[in-house]
Amino acid sequence: MREKPQGQLHRPIAVIHTDFKEKFGIPRQSGRVESLTGRIVFLPEFRHPDALRGIEGFSHLWLLFDFSLAHREAWSPTVRPPRLGGNRRIGVFASRSPFRPNPIGLSAVKLLRVEESEQEGHVLIVAGADLLDGTPIFDIKPYLPFADCIEDAAGGYADAVKDHRLEVAIAYELLQKLPADKRQAAIDCIADDPRPSYQDDPARVYHMSFAGFDIAFTVSDGRADVTAVEKEI
Repeated sequence: MREKPQGQLHRPIAVIHTDFKEKFGIPRQSGRVESLTGRIVFLPEFRHPDALRGIEGFSHLWLLFDFSLAHREAWSPTVRPPRLGGNRRIGVFASRSPFRPNPIGLSAVKLLRVEESEQEGHVLIVAGADLLDGTPIFDIKPYLPFADCIEDAAGGYADAVKDHRLEVAIAYELLQKLPADKRQAAIDCIADDPRPSYQDDPARVYHMSFAGFDIAFTVSDGRADVTAVEKEI
């Protein structure tokens, strides 16, 4: 095996800040909840404005990132996708599971704008990210619609569940506890159904940590009822 040249080691160039401190509730794929926003802050070494020259001409970006909570000593050739009920095994390379030989993720996000900060340099504000707060970003590439969008592509087993959504019911007084700019995103994340498919207990109370709030809900007959919204300590 050839030795890797110096200077080509994979290392984070940035971190993304989102409203998710825990994995539960994060959309299963990027773009499913466009009301979610995130801030990509570059590490000091990479805060050079020229590195972003021309980026505002693109509507979407690819993010290559580290599944930082999925690091394992060993890997398995098969995984159990939650959307398949948690019982059927498929090949790890036929999945988007974070538990991989190299826990590297790929997400397409919408670029909303570039903000300039005295403390953080140029920051990318993006929408539709499916990442945990503090996730290390390895690379950012422009999304090219003429090259990256394949109209007749088949989605395999994922096609059967791509349109699955929950109806969400939340009382006005509970909704008002959330910041106005976070309400729609919270509803959309619950509607995307963060539960593993094998969990279908109407009495079970789920808790989603989002934007500094604990949001509790139950699910029955395709409807999620929010039962409590509490500020996290």
